[in-house]
Amino acid sequence: MGAAAEEPAAEFHAFFERHHAELARFAHLVTGEAEAADDLAADALLAVWDRWDRVRAADHPVAYARGVVANMARSRIRSAVRERRRIALYWSRETVDSAGPDVAAVVDVRRALRMLPFRKRACVVLRHALDLSERETAQALGISVGTVKSQTSKGMAELQRLLGGSATQKTGTDMLRAAAQGGRPDVAGAVAPAPEAGR
Repeated sequence: MGAAAEEPAAEFHAFFERHHAELARFAHLVTGEAEAADDLAADALLAVWDRWDRVRAADHPVAYARGVVANMARSRIRSAVRERRRIALYWSRETVDSAGPDVAAVVDVRRALRMLPFRKRACVVLRHALDLSERETAQALGISVGTVKSQTSKGMAELQRLLGGSATQKTGTDMLRAAAQGGRPDVAGAVAPAPEAGR
């Protein structure tokens, strides 16, 4: 592989190392699936690599990557909902949440997040759990800043209602950040996929 081909590969590897953990946290919070979040983030980054020539030239490459995660998460959720409906035709059973090492409040936040419609959930997670600006959130989701403001406000209000109404916006934000930090999958050892030669 020549030097010209190595430069994009090295740039992508650095991008992967810098953003994989954040994308995995985002995937975890919007899907509610810790086990799948790391794979979903890696799949999204592979999709980014497939378009790397175009993505690396963009003003905000990470916004594109967040958008890919959001789209993949939405598809995964829709697929899971269809599968649950099929299973429910045969038998019903109560799903059991495995709390693991998480505190009860963080588990409650995750449960409440799963009850929000996807766009509200994604806006709330990006704005309050991952601390993105309104503009960055709009770029990631491909929506306007006004929509981000509206969806985030409504989403936080619904979240507070689901959490019993006692949570203020500040405590709700604090719990979302705790959910993002405390519940993310272990990605410290994640290795960037080696881009194929001659891409």
